[in-house]
Amino acid sequence: MILIADSGATKTDWVFGDSVTGSQPIHTQGINPFHLTEQEIRLIISEQLVGQLPFSPENISHIFFYGAGCTPEKSAGILRSLNDLFPSCHAIEVQSDLLGAARALCKNQKGIACILGTGSNSCLYDGEKILDNIPPLGYILGDEGSGACLGKRFISDCMKRQLPPELLEGLLAEFNLTPSLLLDRIYREPLANRFLAGFTPYIYKYRKNIQVHHFLIRCFDDFFKRNVYLYGKEWPVSFTGSVAWFFQEEINESAGKSGFTTSLYLKNPIQELARYHFKNI
Repeated sequence: MILIADSGATKTDWVFGDSVTGSQPIHTQGINPFHLTEQEIRLIISEQLVGQLPFSPENISHIFFYGAGCTPEKSAGILRSLNDLFPSCHAIEVQSDLLGAARALCKNQKGIACILGTGSNSCLYDGEKILDNIPPLGYILGDEGSGACLGKRFISDCMKRQLPPELLEGLLAEFNLTPSLLLDRIYREPLANRFLAGFTPYIYKYRKNIQVHHFLIRCFDDFFKRNVYLYGKEWPVSFTGSVAWFFQEEINESAGKSGFTTSLYLKNPIQELARYHFKNI
């Protein structure tokens, strides 16, 4: 039996089973080794995952964990935790969420794989491995097109009167905020990226407003220009993540302007990752 995980900033999606049709899901909080200690990671896996499994951990033979922040330098704590909690497992692989996205989106074909969720990332994939990756740099220096970046730019444009004043008034009312509370939440409290990404449903609600539409196209233009352009235009571009899923129309418009061809959109890569591993294991 195999266990597969796709972990983002907010949540981790797991599936376990012997086949795609027989696999079952489990959800836990996000596991990012940049934000959590090894002790915290072990506690999440132990209490939120192992505690939900309807069988002994000894039944798991292979584990494939894909996560945000899982660089070679940072993934050792996750690997140790999984080894300790699944001591009978034959093979455990901890990889970046970007490789997981590429395997889910492109399978064994060459292409450009992109993540647009709370954060953003992209790569050129050859069907087996990542050939090139423009560093995302996080929501302060980069993460163009992500939920955090959309929220950041939308609030900035509203407060600097680049967007109609009723949009800011509606946002403050809907989220029970004042301008002062809004800025305090961004600058004085932790996890500002998740807070900013939380405004994307509000932006989505007004995406047909002509000024909001132009705002979205500018944001996705920046994503293509700063993250995808250097891979070349020969290969199709595919996307996973909630922002990509809900803003497909605007992304396609921006891609067409930039000369790119879009292919597959996945709201969540976990089922396609399961399909990939059950085929290749």
